Amino acid sequence: MTLINVLLILEIKKYVTFAAKLKEHLILKKMKKFFFAMAMFLMTAIAFSQGTITGTVLDGELNEPLPGASVVVQGTTNGTSTDFDGKFTIEVSQNTGTLIVSYIGFVSKKIRFTSPGEVQQILLQPNSEELDGVVVIGTGIIDLANDRQTPIAVSSIPAKLIQEKIGTQDVTMTLVNTPSVYVSGQSGGFGDSNMRVRGFEQDNTAFLLNGQPINGMEDGLMYWSNWSGMSDIANGVQIQRGLGSSKLAISSVGGTVNFVTKATDQEQGGFAYATIANNDYIKTTAGYNTGISEKGFGLSVMLTHWQGDGYNEGMFGEGQTYFISAGYRPNDSHNFNILLTGAPQFHDQNFTKPISDYLEYGKRYNNNWGVYNGQYMTERRNFYHKPVANLNWDWNINSTTNLSTVLYASWGRGGGTGNLGNRIRTDEGRIDYNAIYAQNAQVTNGIGVNFGDEPAYITRSSMNLHSWYGMVTNFEKELSDNLTLNFGADLRTYYGEHFRVVSDFHGLNGWREDIRLLDPNNDHQPYGSFGTYKSSLATESYRPSAWSATFDDYPEEQKTDYSNDERISYGGLFTQLEYATDKVSAFFQGSISSQSHQRFDPYQYADQSLVDGTSSQGTGEPLPAGITDGVDSEKVNNFGYNAKAGFSYNPSEEHSFYVNTGYYSRQPYHDNIYLNFTNAINPLTENEKIFGLEAGYGFTSSIFSANLNLYRTSWKDRVVTNSRFDDAGILTFNTTFGAEQLHSGIEVDFKVRPTDDLSFNGFASLGDWIYKGASLTRLSDENRNILSEEIEDYDGGKVGGAAQFSGGLGAVYRIGQKLSLDADWRFYDKLYADVGTIKENLELPSFSILDAGVTYTVPVGADKTKSIKLRANVNNLLNTEYISESATANFVEAGDETFDGLNVSNQVYFGFGTTWNLTLRYDF
Repeated sequence: MTLINVLLILEIKKYVTFAAKLKEHLILKKMKKFFFAMAMFLMTAIAFSQGTITGTVLDGELNEPLPGASVVVQGTTNGTSTDFDGKFTIEVSQNTGTLIVSYIGFVSKKIRFTSPGEVQQILLQPNSEELDGVVVIGTGIIDLANDRQTPIAVSSIPAKLIQEKIGTQDVTMTLVNTPSVYVSGQSGGFGDSNMRVRGFEQDNTAFLLNGQPINGMEDGLMYWSNWSGMSDIANGVQIQRGLGSSKLAISSVGGTVNFVTKATDQEQGGFAYATIANNDYIKTTAGYNTGISEKGFGLSVMLTHWQGDGYNEGMFGEGQTYFISAGYRPNDSHNFNILLTGAPQFHDQNFTKPISDYLEYGKRYNNNWGVYNGQYMTERRNFYHKPVANLNWDWNINSTTNLSTVLYASWGRGGGTGNLGNRIRTDEGRIDYNAIYAQNAQVTNGIGVNFGDEPAYITRSSMNLHSWYGMVTNFEKELSDNLTLNFGADLRTYYGEHFRVVSDFHGLNGWREDIRLLDPNNDHQPYGSFGTYKSSLATESYRPSAWSATFDDYPEEQKTDYSNDERISYGGLFTQLEYATDKVSAFFQGSISSQSHQRFDPYQYADQSLVDGTSSQGTGEPLPAGITDGVDSEKVNNFGYNAKAGFSYNPSEEHSFYVNTGYYSRQPYHDNIYLNFTNAINPLTENEKIFGLEAGYGFTSSIFSANLNLYRTSWKDRVVTNSRFDDAGILTFNTTFGAEQLHSGIEVDFKVRPTDDLSFNGFASLGDWIYKGASLTRLSDENRNILSEEIEDYDGGKVGGAAQFSGGLGAVYRIGQKLSLDADWRFYDKLYADVGTIKENLELPSFSILDAGVTYTVPVGADKTKSIKLRANVNNLLNTEYISESATANFVEAGDETFDGLNVSNQVYFGFGTTWNLTLRYDF
């Protein structure tokens, strides 16, 4: 081995040693990094897994588990849900913190925790303002306020409050503890209430049932007796004052009221309850839900019967409610539900009367009834049956797209009774049926003739029959995380029939109208016409019963006094585009619609009986000038539209601001298109113009929430009619054409929950509702004969019929888990007479009402999932005497007798005194 080889070997060993040391160094370095990373991971894991929190969430009222309640660590996305027994387990990353516990329809609660550990039982109380989750079908059709990010002025009433507080009252009374709502007219009879929103009458408030319009197609009015079962089937009611959130082209001048009914219940179970109340009122109800089966089918049914004598004399009533809902969910994408409901009823009616009559005969006086041979009889009975059916289909196309469609139909059958001929009254002003039978016994051959030479009297029924079919469909597309587009269609067709038949001959054998050919100078015109009219002899009487009217057939020859039909067709398109982020939202809504109207009148314009311009009714006389022989009127087509836009800003979770505006060009109602119920077209009608502005502020916290709303609504080119009895006892109608109303005001509502067991709520609203300018006023009688016409100045006149100032306070106090007490106090002022457009209106005395209630609930059964509830209400606890409305504006002059500062000649309704009801309910 040479020296060179030795040196080479030594050098190689040096490099091998160096390489080994380098490898060892690198391995150690990597291991250090690995162990450092592991240490950091373990430290992080320890830091973010401090412990486990467990607990149970219960219904604070029923003490039952709330499965599916949300439990989230405040300020994080870390959350879980409760199981079937209301229990939850959640891993938390800090030693202490706050859990936010929430559930649909309940007040959310914040719970402090220390980790690890178990929190006490969490009791959530029902939220009286919450309607989230009540819509299980038709989600794209039913426009609740929370479906749109931009706020509106809104109040919500859930099913629980409706069931507890409604008692014997109309469903409208559930809304009286909200701003700018005034309900009157219950003194007229069961179902005769009248609700006004921001001073606007019911034909200017849109009422929706599961998203479908239910205002009358002819006049926009609401007849609450047709919906007497609403309080039983409603899952919630929401009133949106002002412009509202509905996308339809509807008459929401004052606001929009959404009635959301029950649908096929997801869970199996049922209920039964019975109510007794003052004046021999009794009501029984039972319902059962099969729940949704594994194959997606379910059925819910409910039946109700009620009857009572009524608060005032001669206000007997009786009715039933039925509700059937069948659901089918074949998969997660499709949901179908078919619903059938109706509320056949009758109720005897009371009308406004002079204060002097009440002072003489008592505050419950009613002059629409009498006795015959000791048996009760009434001249005024309302009877109606309006079955409603709808088929809903919700299609969840994908995660960003859905389509909701409802097909609906209603068939109205019924009417109201009144008199034809010579009425005779007793000394007390009631109907003297004994004298009427004696009068009719003297009529030749027992054939009474209206306006004939021999006095005679019958009770007639003014029948109103209709068939209404429609469809509403809405397509919704989330264009992005912040942008949502809706568009759809609203189609309706309506056919109505109006005629009179005899309901009671009172001893006569038949009845016919006077067969004379009438002329413009004859005061006895049938229903306002000047032409020939049909005059068959009516020999059949028809019982004024809702069930009878549903199935009775009415031959043309048995109709008397008038007979006319109409067809109204409607087509509308609507759209909404909304942009929303956590802080800001803005929307635009627009709709267009076309309406067509046509009237058919074989009675007044009996063209089949006209030959060469003469009448075939035996006179042979020529037709008066201007009278046509057309049964079919000219068809009238009207185009309308509306546009709404709004903006909101939410600087934080607690604060929100909004401003909305809208403009409506609304077509006139059918009854305003044709003059005096003839085929003559009213030249004064045109589209009504409504312009609205509103702004508001909202504050929300776990203890206190409040809303402030400002509004200004202008309504131009309007046509409005009101009715009253004149001094001679004749029913008259006052119609004003072209008037303008300006309604502005401020509203406040608040809710305070200082503890879980105590809550307060309150509201106040101050309005300035006036008439502006001048307009044409026409006075006509019950048969639509024109009595007078004149141009009058109404500028500055006060709008009547609703209190322009109202306020209220309410409280609920829970004593343990079983007992709760509640009370509501309301005050009304600046209430003016309901006399239509007027320059100088009569202000009625202010008044306040106190209502109170108590609820006692007992969980029963081995698992405590059933309950028995006892509920008692006392309305007008202090028996306050007050006038709820006046149909006249007669001021006091020297020498006039007065009552509470009013002329006793004014025709008024006194409100109810103290009333009570008691309900026993079993849920299983």
